[in-house]
Amino acid sequence: MDAATETGERCAALARSLDEPLAATAPVAPRWVCVEHRGAWPQSVENHPDPTVAAFAAHAAATGWRLLLVRRPGRRGDGPARVYLTDTAPATARTTLLTVAGPSELGDVVLPAAGAPLPGGTVTDPLLMVCTHGRRDRCCALDGRALALGLMELGGVDVWECSHLGGHRFAPTALVLPTGYAYGRLDPAAAVAALKAAGSDEVETALCRGRSTWSPAGQVAELAVRAATGLRDAHALEVADDARNADGGTVVVSARDGRRWAVDVAAAEGSAPRPASCGADALPYTALRATEVRPLDGR
Repeated sequence: MDAATETGERCAALARSLDEPLAATAPVAPRWVCVEHRGAWPQSVENHPDPTVAAFAAHAAATGWRLLLVRRPGRRGDGPARVYLTDTAPATARTTLLTVAGPSELGDVVLPAAGAPLPGGTVTDPLLMVCTHGRRDRCCALDGRALALGLMELGGVDVWECSHLGGHRFAPTALVLPTGYAYGRLDPAAAVAALKAAGSDEVETALCRGRSTWSPAGQVAELAVRAATGLRDAHALEVADDARNADGGTVVVSARDGRRWAVDVAAAEGSAPRPASCGADALPYTALRATEVRPLDGR
């Protein structure tokens, strides 16, 4: 085990000291279902002790949805539970809201197929889901909760605590809905900037881990095109994702105005081993990087 891990240094501090790249680390999930859950969160949502929640998690996974349990920072509350459904695809990015009396009604929630309309009323303002899942990693418990509470105190921000997003070594980490852009190493100012951009249908690329709509290679390619062009429109770009590009390759990114780019993506070894989470062994890692962005069709 790495000496820093033995001394108890947290995984987020180690990843930050190594300047581990954020791009290509967003969870891959084109569609999200966020269920307000005021009880304790187990280490694994999929193995929730409440059989109705576990069954809903299995149904969500089988139909192409990623389930998050969510709650308001510092509050438990009572009454009906909110259920947010989000499609992150650029052409259809949208969040809708349903309410259920409790977990027993989750079986009545319809999770549509890709491209189908979402049930419920449209949510007009963006949501910020901050990972605070302490049973998965203490960095999210400490850094994530501090961020969520700080944003609540600022006011004017629709912020929620959420279960495991992945990438606790980038804590505090958060997801913006409906666009699906994930962020890491956030402070309140950076989180507000990401939400403000989303409210204008734009993308704040600083501290961005990528859009959950795409594969890791697609996430890198899209962010590289935005860096090369300055495009901020959240819905302007589509990625021709290909599973064969999981470890790199050439990814084609298209804009609504007809422009296209070929982005070469390659894997590079990190500068030093690091643990993926607190208490884990430090292991070598690779990071995907864009090595070239080439305009296609002479445009």
